[in-house]
Amino acid sequence: MNKTELLQEAIQIRERAYVPYSNFPVGAALLTKSGKLYTGVNIENAAYPVTCCAERVAIFKAISQGETDFSEMAVAADTKRVASPCGACRQVMSEFFAQDMKIHLTNLNGDSKTVTMEELLPFSFTQHDLFEK
Repeated sequence: MNKTELLQEAIQIRERAYVPYSNFPVGAALLTKSGKLYTGVNIENAAYPVTCCAERVAIFKAISQGETDFSEMAVAADTKRVASPCGACRQVMSEFFAQDMKIHLTNLNGDSKTVTMEELLPFSFTQHDLFEK
């Protein structure tokens, strides 16, 4: 799957988002090194703190199916600039993604930007901070 196809998957899946409060659908498409695709959408809740973002939904779906080796991710939203994962998603992403993994960000205007995990969350808190002293 190439970058364009991955971005298209993220754009298409966002239509399944459950966003009755914000009306801000986000889609994510996560590709594993084994070639499997896991998608996610943001799912809101009336108790806002328990809402889950599209990026985390895709990651958690993959992990729940035994996949932990990821190659790239795409995130899409209807924004002026390219979509950008929130802080909580960046922290979860840093737990499971290699620092050089590519993350493709896009909007519905066709703008896109590719960053690495390290660029998205430099100096992230990782398991090394817990176990290496």
